Amino acid sequence: MKFVQLVKDSQLRQSMSRRANCWDNAPQESFFGHMKDEIDLSGCTCFEQIHEAIRTWADYYNYERYQWDLARLAPAEYYRYLMTGEYPLSVPPPEINR
Repeated sequence: MKFVQLVKDSQLRQSMSRRANCWDNAPQESFFGHMKDEIDLSGCTCFEQIHEAIRTWADYYNYERYQWDLARLAPAEYYRYLMTGEYPLSVPPPEINR
């Protein structure tokens, strides 16, 4: 298998689960799915513009885009909430079923 050898030669570790079990990459698939739906690269004419558009969107996603499954918080806020227990909104936090 050329791919497996390329990974080993590059001193990388291949990440994959058992066949038909996609749970290990579900967060990445969700992130990139939202990015493809929400970002418009049609006006970009060079790599730097694409890079800046993606960086700007990633910042928006992590710090401003509220997500219902993350207790109605942006990912960075949710992380802070999990680490400190302090919910940043003025309403009570929803039940977290994790």
